[in-house]
Amino acid sequence: MEQKQNQATENLWKDRRHILWFPWTFDVYRIANGRIYTQSGLLSSEENECMIYRVLDISLKRTLLNRLCGTGTIILRTKDASDSILTIKNVKNSQQVKDLISDLVEQERRDKGLLGREMFGAGGGHMDGAYRDAIDEE
Repeated sequence: MEQKQNQATENLWKDRRHILWFPWTFDVYRIANGRIYTQSGLLSSEENECMIYRVLDISLKRTLLNRLCGTGTIILRTKDASDSILTIKNVKNSQQVKDLISDLVEQERRDKGLLGREMFGAGGGHMDGAYRDAIDEE
């Protein structure tokens, strides 16, 4: 039973937001248990989670400085009520992480038997203001 519980909580990926190429921040991102977790703060912390199958769109933003430092920002548009835009800022190997999330989204949807039509209409067909703001924030 204990081994089964450890397997269920094993992180598939974990990183911090980087400043240049140094992970000196208190923003921690991880993927485990079919969810994406974001945690921020030092004295008071906040943790949010989003079910992976709720991700509707994935974008990757890499500035020249990001490319030089090997980092990038992943922007997830989700069907989640509390976090419709989830931003994973300045993480290393961002292209590989984006691909991992994309693969996990498809796998979770297959495992849960969700069809594309169940996700349509959830995020609309246009780029809304919150999504544009998340992209422009960098």
